[in-house]
Amino acid sequence: MPTLLSFGHGYSARRLGRDLIAEGWRVIGTTRSEETAAELRAEGVEPASFPPPIEMLDEADHLLTSVPPGEDGDPVLAALGAEIVRRRFAWIGVLSTTGVYGDWNGGWVDEDAQRRGTSRRALARIAAEDAWLSLSSPLRPVQVFRLAGIYGPGRGPFAKVRNGTARRILKEGQVFSRIHVDDIALALRASIARPDPGRVYNVNDDLPAPPEDVLEGAAKLLGLPPPPAVRFEDADMSPMARSFYADCKRTANRRLREELGVALRHPTWREGLAAILAEEG
Repeated sequence: MPTLLSFGHGYSARRLGRDLIAEGWRVIGTTRSEETAAELRAEGVEPASFPPPIEMLDEADHLLTSVPPGEDGDPVLAALGAEIVRRRFAWIGVLSTTGVYGDWNGGWVDEDAQRRGTSRRALARIAAEDAWLSLSSPLRPVQVFRLAGIYGPGRGPFAKVRNGTARRILKEGQVFSRIHVDDIALALRASIARPDPGRVYNVNDDLPAPPEDVLEGAAKLLGLPPPPAVRFEDADMSPMARSFYADCKRTANRRLREELGVALRHPTWREGLAAILAEEG
């Protein structure tokens, strides 16, 4: 039985876990929450504390980490890095973010582009990517997945559009790349089937778009008028939300499609929103 040990078994990892369990895999997921642990058991996942017992590394042949790094480095490597390099694994996946690229003034970037991120979060991600990739070898094939803005069931715009709290934030030239959680799972499964030590993949759909277009599309699907528009300069946003607007780029997914052979289930946000609405009801 193939076994995945998933560090920080959150939204994207749980979607992958659901698919793997259906195919007969054993999935162990770490969490610090008793409530989440109960949810994982209901999904067929074996919950574990973080860091997990060392013997679980011996039981796993695949590793996935979704744990975000901090200013002190990557928590998984700090706790288990020395143990990981003593073992062989069929596949190691590291979930990162396209935020490492920083701002490209709306231009296209692929995996070979310079990582221009300057925020604390971006710099921590860059350091974590490099640390994980330094461990990669045919005995421990590490792959990094730079995820665009994640959306899916429970993380779509419909609730805010329905309750009237959604706002179309207008900033000239601003675009974001996105990825549906189903397609994250699809990309990870394709990589598991075809490990390539040290390879990096952008994971995003085919249509970067302004955020206001997505909200307007969601309202249209619900048969509602577009949410009110507000200029970025006047918008009431948290510092975290506002920081995302500091970067503007379009991320290319050619490597994902051509090397891993991934045919996205939701190639644009239009198909993705329709699927969420059908699933959520």
